[in-house]
Amino acid sequence: MKIRFVFITGIFAGAAFFSRAQVPLFTTEGFAVPQPGHAFLFPQDHGAHPEFKLEWWYLTGHLFSKDGRRFGYQATFFRSAAPDKSTQVYLAHMAVIDAKTGKFYYQERLNREGWDADVELGGLNVHNGPWSLRMTDTKNSRMELHGGVRADALFALDLFPAKPLVIFGENGVSRKGAEPTAASYYLTFPRLRTTGTITFGSETIPVTGESWMDHEISSSQLGADQVGWDWAGIQFNDGREIMLYRLRLRDGMADPASSLTWVDAAGTPKKSTFTWEVLARWTSPSTGAVYPSRVRITTMDPATKQETAFTLEPLAQSQELAGRIGGIPYWEGACRVLSADGHEIGSAYLELTGYAKDLKL
Repeated sequence: MKIRFVFITGIFAGAAFFSRAQVPLFTTEGFAVPQPGHAFLFPQDHGAHPEFKLEWWYLTGHLFSKDGRRFGYQATFFRSAAPDKSTQVYLAHMAVIDAKTGKFYYQERLNREGWDADVELGGLNVHNGPWSLRMTDTKNSRMELHGGVRADALFALDLFPAKPLVIFGENGVSRKGAEPTAASYYLTFPRLRTTGTITFGSETIPVTGESWMDHEISSSQLGADQVGWDWAGIQFNDGREIMLYRLRLRDGMADPASSLTWVDAAGTPKKSTFTWEVLARWTSPSTGAVYPSRVRITTMDPATKQETAFTLEPLAQSQELAGRIGGIPYWEGACRVLSADGHEIGSAYLELTGYAKDLKL
């Protein structure tokens, strides 16, 4: 059975609903709340913001060898403050998918701040164990990523922005619900030219491709009635991108704060309406969670002013991270983007949370 969810974005996202006077400066725990009109300063704001409770640096990408072999990767570095602000806790997830074999590798790390894990305050330099992300050229925002999954898969990648940084949201704030504190600063490099190597055992493979990077800063991501989210970062072959998130309520409906934003070839964001249609589902043999496995998205194309539809199809069904350390299983997978007539028109990463259990950050 196909289930179709239809909604219009932006009902609660407008700055008119949350003026600066209505947004508290702090949560009840004393952590900072994203404020409309905030002036970002770079490269400093690529670094850590310990006055906020939650923060993550998230990278995904599609990589190709010279002979056309295809891979997807995920690298996420999380920072979370203890409720009493006595320390910082760092969680990191790494994953690699080999499209040819369908093999999916992933690993998690959890460390308190210190020798094993830390994030720089004045710029982008984060590490958790041997995994690291740092900005090596602040003028051009060039980055270097080292990650892997135990000895099974290692990657060393150089990333260079193909277009400018995008700040999503209204007046600098990305709303995630009706509560004044349910918001984030959402900074994204939507297209990073990527070169480097992937190593499987004794085989090292030179690769090139494109990556996506989010840096999100918040103190309260979900509202009380939200159980999870569906997120996608989509890179079309025509040089444009889409970022969307669909925030799911306990009754199965989508929160009106859900959002879809196009990014044009010059890097300018523009919001649009969209529908989300589940075409197929996959049941995890590990957690029993039932995830959408093929999704059709219909939206208004701001370039043509015409409705357009495309499908996200996973490179492999089994791309679930079991969350044995972090405690929250979720599906995070590399996908092809297919046009209505079945042609591949881009690449995407799809994140599906809250299907195994309610997502509580």
